Amino acid sequence: MFNIQTHMDFEGQNRAEKISRAIITFFGFAGLIWGAIIQQFSQTIYILAAGFVLALLITIPPYPLYRRKPLNWQKSKNQNSEGGESSKKNKQK
Repeated sequence: MFNIQTHMDFEGQNRAEKISRAIITFFGFAGLIWGAIIQQFSQTIYILAAGFVLALLITIPPYPLYRRKPLNWQKSKNQNSEGGESSKKNKQK
């Protein structure tokens, strides 16, 4: 019915990890500075949690940004036909 892509390539996974680390680090520093200015540690936690949620929304869904370089898989070989003939030749020798 629907053709929804549910994978990321390896470079997309790396890109998503870098983006999430940058977002969480930025929000952590911003929250720490804001919490120190207003003397409320709870505000630091709220800002960090908002950064965590934003990072989840940006990096977990498999957007096309994370699927730019898919792997080219090799065609599978038929193991039954090749294995059967070589085993028969080895038994005859």
